[in-house]
Amino acid sequence: MPSRIKPPMGEDNGWWWEQAARDKLVIQRCASCEVLRHPPRPMCDGCRSLEWDFVEACGRGSLASFTVLHHPQVPGYEYPLAIGLVDLEEGTRIVTQLVDCERDDITIGMPLEALIHRDDDGFKLPVFRPARESEA
Repeated sequence: MPSRIKPPMGEDNGWWWEQAARDKLVIQRCASCEVLRHPPRPMCDGCRSLEWDFVEACGRGSLASFTVLHHPQVPGYEYPLAIGLVDLEEGTRIVTQLVDCERDDITIGMPLEALIHRDDDGFKLPVFRPARESEA
């Protein structure tokens, strides 16, 4: 199977992919008003500041919406492909692949947890799966 198409990695988002390569899910934060934002971008939507840092996400969230892609089939992906809009506990959202679950078991509001997926070529990206029961 061909490898996944790699995202463009420029000045505004390359740092995010570097963190994913280190097995971390991070969220960009405005250094002025502390609003969280994803995907990464150069300017804060709220205060228009160009200053930012980032915080590591806890990796927990809930499913706000989802879709199942069947077409077009892009090389490097296994179809059908479940894609979710996840409300992170930190208060922002991320669009991501949903893994380790049957399509018929996906429900709005379901608790999710992040994991870092590693492709055969070493490329890493955050994905989400149904949250596992915490151990007592």
